[in-house]
Amino acid sequence: MPSLLDIRRRIRAVKSTQQITKAMKMVAASKLRRAQDRIQHARPFATQMLRVLNSLATRVDPSAHPLLDERKVPRAGGRTLLFVITADRGLCGSFNANVIKAAATFITEHPERHVTLGLVGRRGRDYYAKRGFEVRYERINLFAKLQYEDARDIAQTAIDAFVGGEVDRVFLTYNEFRSVMTQRVVVEPLLPIPRTVLETSADASTQAGPAVDYLYEPAPEELFRTLLPRHVEVQVYRALLESNAAFYAAQMTAMDAATRNSGEMIESLTLYMNKVRQAAITREIIEVVSGAGAL
Repeated sequence: MPSLLDIRRRIRAVKSTQQITKAMKMVAASKLRRAQDRIQHARPFATQMLRVLNSLATRVDPSAHPLLDERKVPRAGGRTLLFVITADRGLCGSFNANVIKAAATFITEHPERHVTLGLVGRRGRDYYAKRGFEVRYERINLFAKLQYEDARDIAQTAIDAFVGGEVDRVFLTYNEFRSVMTQRVVVEPLLPIPRTVLETSADASTQAGPAVDYLYEPAPEELFRTLLPRHVEVQVYRALLESNAAFYAAQMTAMDAATRNSGEMIESLTLYMNKVRQAAITREIIEVVSGAGAL
């Protein structure tokens, strides 16, 4: 049976941990508000841009721009660049593990394809870099000050690899922010740009309604030169914002659960300490009574 001193030390240690988890929860909640505002402002533009360009792409020949080139992938071959977006830190529940698992499942389900990884975030980098995977791109400490230029750098890497013929497909894997309690892992194509309207991370309500036809000026081929590279950048930026908001939501939820568990543990240890102290007092009384009786 542990001594009272050991139990008191453990209670103090749990209280210290509880203070840390409570503070981390408050910090995550504060950062979540800003991250949530950013993704809510970015979603409508990214979603509508995807819809317009998909609609426009269906009206032109795939050879109109290299980013529309839907190459025929051989059954026993093909090369894919898979960007895996994780966080730089932990203490966020299964946030990082779910993305890593989804990427591993994608690789397992496509054994005939040679998959090269683009790793964004320290957790994904540390996991895959140690397991012999071919890594084309890696970036850590990006989410501390996330800017549009970060998405541009990632998008340019994807565009160069695709246009240069080094890969046939480019995919993004990340956590989609749905709500404070819900995040969903998404594996979606980035290149070639799809020629049909796809479900994206935006709310389904933004995709509802009849299809709209547009009149374009100048010609679609001229629009593609500027809009398609920008479109890739916007979609990467949206994925980064989704992952950033989802991380803070997952961390806030995890720290809230840890704080509540610490409180329950403190109550349990306090009750146990009182029982131990009561047993010690009872034993001392018995010893005094027994000694008096012997005299």
